[in-house]
Formats: sequence, structure tokens, C-alpha cells
Amino acid sequence: MSVEASWDAEYSSGRYLGEPPVGFVRDVIDASPRGARTLYVGCGNGRNFVPLLEAGLDVVGLDISRAAIDALKARVPDAQLVHGDLRAAQGEFDAVVGIQVFQHGTRAEAHAHIAAAQQRVRPGGLFCIRVNAVGTDVWPEHDVVEDDEGLTVRYRAGAKAGLDVHFFAEQELERLFADWEPLLPLRLDVTPRTAPAPGQWSQWEAIWRQLSPDAA
Repeated sequence: MSVEASWDAEYSSGRYLGEPPVGFVRDVIDASPRGARTLYVGCGNGRNFVPLLEAGLDVVGLDISRAAIDALKARVPDAQLVHGDLRAAQGEFDAVVGIQVFQHGTRAEAHAHIAAAQQRVRPGGLFCIRVNAVGTDVWPEHDVVEDDEGLTVRYRAGAKAGLDVHFFAEQELERLFADWEPLLPLRLDVTPRTAPAPGQWSQWEAIWRQLSPDAA
């Protein structure tokens, strides 16, 4: 199953409906000027997108899942929404936001997604990211396919069965943003899973500012 088909199935079944936004959304709002032109990569059906919109950001939602885009359009008819990957997003933005989205694929694929998104940030703009962290109790059944930097697994069960997902190391992310100014330095957010799911899920959160050519 493709990533797109997997998420179409999840959103069609009501994934995230009624769930509150993640706490990181407040950090994004606090760091962003009101009216900032913002690209939300992986906007889903809106649990984090809508609070950004309500806070006064000029948000464009982007998602590869048609089911997600349709659900969000029904919820917010006037929302600016684009179906597709980063190639479908036009222009540069004051901020790019990606919450639990840049971790899909192998290490090289995840890095390429981030690099492509960085190209959408105008000088002085923000990159706001929340991604899987090493140290997570990975579940359900899976195979480890990469462990040279960070960790990549291929799930054998669950909603992502057959898909690769990457878990980032701290130094790995720092290298990807070596030429950016940290506004919210990398921090680890650990969420205990609800039984019967075991252990915890760890996420890195950070906000970086794109340096202008003169400052770089």
C-alpha cells in the first residue's frame, strides 16, 4: 500500500476527528507574525491546521491524501487547500510547518522531503517541525531496515503495514539545519501510549529561522 492510500484509509475511517491539536501548535503560533503566509505540509483533516488559521495565520494546507483534503474542505469551505506533495506548492512562504509528516520513508527520502520543504521558506522565514525521535518504543510489529543514523523501520502490521518510517537522531536533525538559526532549540516530547499499546512515543520539536544571504 502507498503512503497516500494508507492515509486515505485512515482519514476515511475518521482518524484524528475530535482530537485536540498537539501542544507544539502553540509554539508555532507564538513564533509566527500575525498574517504570516504559512505552508502546512500534511495538513490532514485539520486538527492542527484550524487552530493556526484561527490564530490569524494565512495558511495554505497541503496533503497527499484526497480524503483528508475533502474532509478539511467540508469543515472549512474557504480554506486554501492543495492536494499533492511539495511539488504542488507554489512560491515561498514566511513559514513552513510539518507535524509528524517528514518522517515518512527511508532516511534518504525523509532528508529529501525536509530539503524540499526548506526551499519553500523565504529568507528570514521559519521552519517548524515535529518528527519521530530515536528512543521511541517502536510498535507494532516491524523490521529495522536502517540503523546507521537515526532508525528506519518497515512496519509489518497496523495502519502503516508495508511502509518505511524514519526516527531521527538529534545530531541528524541539527546537521540538516546547520545553516539555520534555532528559535526553539530541539526538544524531546515523550508521550506515553494508551494501553494496550506499549511504552512511549518520542518526538523532536524545533523551530528554525532561515538566515538571510547576508547573515549566512
